[in-house]
Amino acid sequence: MLQNDPPFLMLDEAAVAAAQVWHEPYDFAYVAQAFPAKLKPEVLADAPVIPDRGSYPLPWLKYGPRFGAALQDLLNPRFKHLVEKILGMDLTPYPPCIVMMGNTTGHYNEGYSHPDSPHKIVTVLVGFTEEWPYPRGQLRILRSDDRQDYAFEFTPVFGHILMFRVCDHSYHGFLPQKAKRMSLQMCYVDSPWYVRREYWRHSASAFAKSVPLVRTLMDYAPRRGLGAK
Repeated sequence: MLQNDPPFLMLDEAAVAAAQVWHEPYDFAYVAQAFPAKLKPEVLADAPVIPDRGSYPLPWLKYGPRFGAALQDLLNPRFKHLVEKILGMDLTPYPPCIVMMGNTTGHYNEGYSHPDSPHKIVTVLVGFTEEWPYPRGQLRILRSDDRQDYAFEFTPVFGHILMFRVCDHSYHGFLPQKAKRMSLQMCYVDSPWYVRREYWRHSASAFAKSVPLVRTLMDYAPRRGLGAK
């Protein structure tokens, strides 16, 4: 229950509770400024340094205390209970799994449309990018398996939050854009086993990307089969 949860250190609870909710093409919600804008310089100064593209797991990340406080709020049961109220569902049995993106390369194979793994129950995206002046690269809520067929665009700048209920048609993606793109993904997933698997998988990927030749091959390797849109 919210009344028994510890208070937030940074999150604006009223802003999160007032999230805009849509039910088409699937259940999703958007918060325009979940963290007060005045906190942006100090939180971003303490954010992880992510050298390459792709997603990096929480145990791999190194960050300072102000970013750590923001992370603590996202892991607070109080936030989980807000997500439950916003999306109208019970997330009690589902643990969180966190990965973070720091950069995009603009290569053709980034941002392909997909609905997320069936092991994921809810996906929460939190922007930590300083600014986004580009016409491409916003995450799109898609009506179909086509990145041009979108209902909503999410810009991954500081304080913006997008959350959605994962289902067989929860397609999302973005058009490739080379940029510094700091975005945290927290998913409530179906088991601790899946959390361990994802952290191992992303840790192995992070290690591989530290080798220049392997990183280059990974950048251009297909992320999806022919016909991806």
